Amino acid sequence: MTTAEHLDDKHFLGLAIDQARIGWEEGGVPIGAALVTNDGEVLAVGRNRRVQLGSAIRHGETDCIERAGRLPASVYRASVLYTTLSPCFMCAGTAVLYDIPRIVVGENRTFEASESWLRSRGVVVDVLDDPTCKQLMDRMLDERAEIWAEDIGEEA
Repeated sequence: MTTAEHLDDKHFLGLAIDQARIGWEEGGVPIGAALVTNDGEVLAVGRNRRVQLGSAIRHGETDCIERAGRLPASVYRASVLYTTLSPCFMCAGTAVLYDIPRIVVGENRTFEASESWLRSRGVVVDVLDDPTCKQLMDRMLDERAEIWAEDIGEEA
């Protein structure tokens, strides 16, 4: 990865972090995402809005892809999905369905379920181990553990 690519990754992950912060302030789970073309065009940003919308499936990544709207397959295949937390299988499956070739993950120490599967499907997964992403999730676990458990399909 070149220095320019690394700086771009930090910039676009920053958009996802902004969304995570908004989600937290709204009373939800602080996970955000951004979908960006290989040329650097931001197609959409999104955040986990399960609490806000009373939704079963609006995780950060699925919300972002929903907000991008209907796009030709070629657009997804030439894009990168940035997410503050390693994707669950639902979000990973959505990325695989649309042939998104690369996912940049803010952190995976709090949660990691799908990275091996994604790689087995040919998706490049780069983990930045971003301290801000980790701090957001640490706060989530400290202050809203029951919502986090619900978000990943577990009992609190």
